Amino acid sequence: MADSRNAAKPQRRTGVREAAAQATRDSILKSATKVFAKYGYDGGSVEKISKAAKSYDRMIYYYFGSKEGLFIAVLEGIYKRMDDAEAAIALDASRPVEALTEVIRFVLGYYRKNPEFVTLLNTENLHKGRHISKSLRAREYSSRAVAIIAEILASGAAQGLFRRDLNARDIYLLIASTGYFYTSNRHTLTAFLGEPLESPEAITHWEDFVIETVLRTVRADDIQEQENNSPPHDEDTTKWQKSQPAQSRARSSSRT
Repeated sequence: MADSRNAAKPQRRTGVREAAAQATRDSILKSATKVFAKYGYDGGSVEKISKAAKSYDRMIYYYFGSKEGLFIAVLEGIYKRMDDAEAAIALDASRPVEALTEVIRFVLGYYRKNPEFVTLLNTENLHKGRHISKSLRAREYSSRAVAIIAEILASGAAQGLFRRDLNARDIYLLIASTGYFYTSNRHTLTAFLGEPLESPEAITHWEDFVIETVLRTVRADDIQEQENNSPPHDEDTTKWQKSQPAQSRARSSSRT
């Protein structure tokens, strides 16, 4: 009995140390995300980050090797959080119109609700992607997003709703660009266009427009002909009816 108790003590201490180490690492990452988003890569010094994390400079070098290593970890972290959030969406690929609509709503909403994500990507693009290109994990996050869209497009094509010549990467880029550009340039565009692009009405209007644009892009050329000949997918093809106003069609696509 005495031997087993003595053997258990080092294990408990090791567990505590590991938990403390992980907490320190997480705190540094969280603080670094905020500092880099606020000051950029060049202005986000190790000193600022360690101070924000209530840690020490040496701990940053211990866990991440360098400032660049920390920045890469930050970029991987923001991609992973978006990837995890997208994976948590309940999508039914057998209903491709609704599934693709939900993906669009998620992407646009995620950019809007996570401005640090957009700011950090802007920073990395200023550096021509030289840090994220060294990441061993970034590709796996984009692969999942493209795979989800590929599954939806394949289902839509099999049902005669979507074109068969679509590239999932192209649709991903179309969705991402419409959400990213609107969010990253909302302040300058508000001044340039003289319209409050951050108002609830403006956001809803843009989301509806993007949904309509993407659905028209993926729509099969023979959908209208199918509609006129009582197709087997009446419930789905009604979403494509041109007689409805654009905004109404976009909304009905997500609710039917």
